[in-house]
Amino acid sequence: MEETYKSSGVNLDAGEKTIEKIKGYAKSTFNKQVLTDIGLFGAFYELDLQSYKKPVLVSSVDGVGTKLKIAVEANRHNTIGQDLVNHCVNDIAVCGAKPLFFLDYFATGKLDPEIAAEVIKGFSIACIENSCALIGGETAEMPGLYQTGDYDMSGTIVGIVEKEKIIDGSKIKKGDLLLGFPSNGLHTNGYSLARKVLLSNFKLDQHIDELGCSLSDELLKIHKSYLNIITKLNENVNVKGFSHITGGGIVGNTMRIIPKGLDLLIHWGNWELPTIFKLIQNTGNISAEEMRKVFNLGIGLIAVVSKEDESHAFQVIHDNKEHVLLIGEVI
Repeated sequence: MEETYKSSGVNLDAGEKTIEKIKGYAKSTFNKQVLTDIGLFGAFYELDLQSYKKPVLVSSVDGVGTKLKIAVEANRHNTIGQDLVNHCVNDIAVCGAKPLFFLDYFATGKLDPEIAAEVIKGFSIACIENSCALIGGETAEMPGLYQTGDYDMSGTIVGIVEKEKIIDGSKIKKGDLLLGFPSNGLHTNGYSLARKVLLSNFKLDQHIDELGCSLSDELLKIHKSYLNIITKLNENVNVKGFSHITGGGIVGNTMRIIPKGLDLLIHWGNWELPTIFKLIQNTGNISAEEMRKVFNLGIGLIAVVSKEDESHAFQVIHDNKEHVLLIGEVI
């Protein structure tokens, strides 16, 4: 029998079908800066630099970890793409950058055009919400590397910021305050521990009274984008630093922007632990210290401001209908 690429597990027809399905999603995110259609070897984006004196490009690449396993096991693929875009957008927004365009990588053992299209539709929804273009990507079918039904993905975001408006925490001083913005769940971190604990005791489709929903509904809540409130604060308040709370928790991530010689005092009692984190901690008999290292514990973003700017910051946040808590200070 003649061997073909298809007999080895790679279906070129499925790849072409996927491209046709996703073209419309990608094009829905395009703006006048995007000069190429999907399909060329490279994607072209024309920078509009008229309003910048010293523009700096800011980039970040990330994935969503084993949250993918929840999407696969629940057979729900329409939100995981939004998780990835929002995560990446937050990572550059906290530096003061405005997102320009997003690139995705989607890899699987056996390509299912319907599933791939659902994931990439999620990319496009979040790109539109964050005013950036889904400018290109790569879909790879790699039999033997991934188990049947599994897939992996990563995203790269590129943004721009005026050099003098870069936010890097270098101006943070002793006595500055930490303002915490709520997360809406695990976001995209801590799923390996959460899965080990929760799926040993509950089923994904099981309704859990404390949560008020099924476990899959809770675990697949979309990672929140903080771009809007970050932008509003930057326009109106002298914010000295932002931290996006991902793997490593509140302290681990916020210390990344704290100057040498300073530390954090977190007022852990200033907010109630969301139910999902209580469920994980109690079910797995996990220490508070371990929980703080792994999860965001209900705080997805932190802004660092001086005491003099506290009231103004709270007013801006209130005007933009966001909730915020004073959760600590720099010491």
